[in-house]
Amino acid sequence: MVQVHPSAVIDKDARLAEGVVIGPNCVIDTRVSIGAGTMLDANVVVGKDVMIGRGNRFFANCVIGGTPQILGLSLDCEIGGLVIGDNNIIREQVTVHPSIHPGECTKVGSDNLFMIGVHIGHDCVIEDKVVLSNYVQISGHCKIGTGVWFSGMVLLHQFVTVGHWCYAAGMAGINHDVPPFLIVSGHYPPRVRGVNKRGLMRAGFSEQQQQAIVQAYKKLYRQGGTLEENARVLAAEDGIDENVRAMVEAVIRSGEQRFGRYLEKFRH
Repeated sequence: MVQVHPSAVIDKDARLAEGVVIGPNCVIDTRVSIGAGTMLDANVVVGKDVMIGRGNRFFANCVIGGTPQILGLSLDCEIGGLVIGDNNIIREQVTVHPSIHPGECTKVGSDNLFMIGVHIGHDCVIEDKVVLSNYVQISGHCKIGTGVWFSGMVLLHQFVTVGHWCYAAGMAGINHDVPPFLIVSGHYPPRVRGVNKRGLMRAGFSEQQQQAIVQAYKKLYRQGGTLEENARVLAAEDGIDENVRAMVEAVIRSGEQRFGRYLEKFRH
């Protein structure tokens, strides 16, 4: 059974699956789909063209699918949508914006935790098992891989890619791509500090896989020479595993763009 508080305002075209709970003063716009068992606490606003999966929990005062913060974008402009997966925990005052491009979507995966005050800009891709701590701010067009963990108040420049199972320390300002499995801190530019060994354990990597990643990190960042040169040398080695290959390819892709942000290639 769907439970809707009498004070909620729900568009007639919204689709609510079995077990959905809508709290006081919520507003749900047109062409919204909410999957089974999802709960919205008080004062949650869901904009147009938002598709939400099963078992999600939205705490009070979230704005999900509101108009992107783009100069010159009027409220009647045609824009894209937002797709959110399953079993996400989205805490108070989180904002997630849809794509600015008609027919395209901002994408959030499953099993993520977004803490208080997190902002996710338009046209981002957030994969699975991501933790964004209080007041993390993600600019538009960013991609965050599976298992990434950002500590409080991390800032991400637009078009940045952060590889899976990375960790960023509190108040990091990240303005270029980060290869998988690494720890970064500081800002403009941030610095790679080491391998996210705790993340590797959470990911279930074997001891052999972890050792290969650590050795690759040392060859990339600790043996002198430029990062891109080291990556190309490592890429030419025989028998590197898929995780090392992912690190190397991320470095090479980032080097193709002058600011170290691979996705900038697709800006226009």
